[in-house]
Amino acid sequence: MRTTTAPGDALGVLETAALLRELTAGLISAADFDEALAQLVRTCRAAVPGVTWCSVTILQAGEPASVAASDEPIRALDDVQYGDDGPAITAIRERDPVFVPDLAGSGRWPRWTARALALGVHGVVSAPVDIDDQVIGSINLYARRPGAFRDRQQLTAMLLAEHAGLLLAAVRGRVRADRAQPQPVAPGDEEVVGHALGVIMTQRGCPAPEAREVLRGASRALSIPLAELARRLVDSVARHHPG
Repeated sequence: MRTTTAPGDALGVLETAALLRELTAGLISAADFDEALAQLVRTCRAAVPGVTWCSVTILQAGEPASVAASDEPIRALDDVQYGDDGPAITAIRERDPVFVPDLAGSGRWPRWTARALALGVHGVVSAPVDIDDQVIGSINLYARRPGAFRDRQQLTAMLLAEHAGLLLAAVRGRVRADRAQPQPVAPGDEEVVGHALGVIMTQRGCPAPEAREVLRGASRALSIPLAELARRLVDSVARHHPG
């Protein structure tokens, strides 16, 4: 999408560098993907002039996965888009930014717009975010005042979306790698893990190394700590075979 930028709307080099540095620092330090989304919302809301609220809409494998929002009413507004078209879903579907400086004068998304205006939302910018082959989304900036958004905010949203996509992909990759690492077992948990390995060996007729890989694989797939999964397995066997 081509935009015409007035001189007063141009992004300064130092301002842009500071914004991207803040975004990078916040996202790479996030413990998981949801925390990274929350940090992205906080950064966008605080750093972009004219923004009253901010949200990030995420779709995974084509289905709604999550919404991070600066305020609960905005989260609910984004949820409406899963059943009705709206700027976030439009931006994701068309892979092009959506820019509406005054919703009251727009005829797009009638049901969504009515909900937005009732919440005091009068301007919106949604920019698509490409994360990886499975996950896409959009950054959504909302303004309380009509006309608060100009080309400056649209360009900033596009820049944030492009940079955030790379960072969020890195966070997802790091989380997957962390889950794939063998989990250490505390000394006090070694006995229950040993019992669980015995159960697996008996059920599968396999040696201990293979049983350990089965337990580790299940732990990663279910995102349950190894010792906790072992305890659940042992407890389940005890319930079904008392005595």
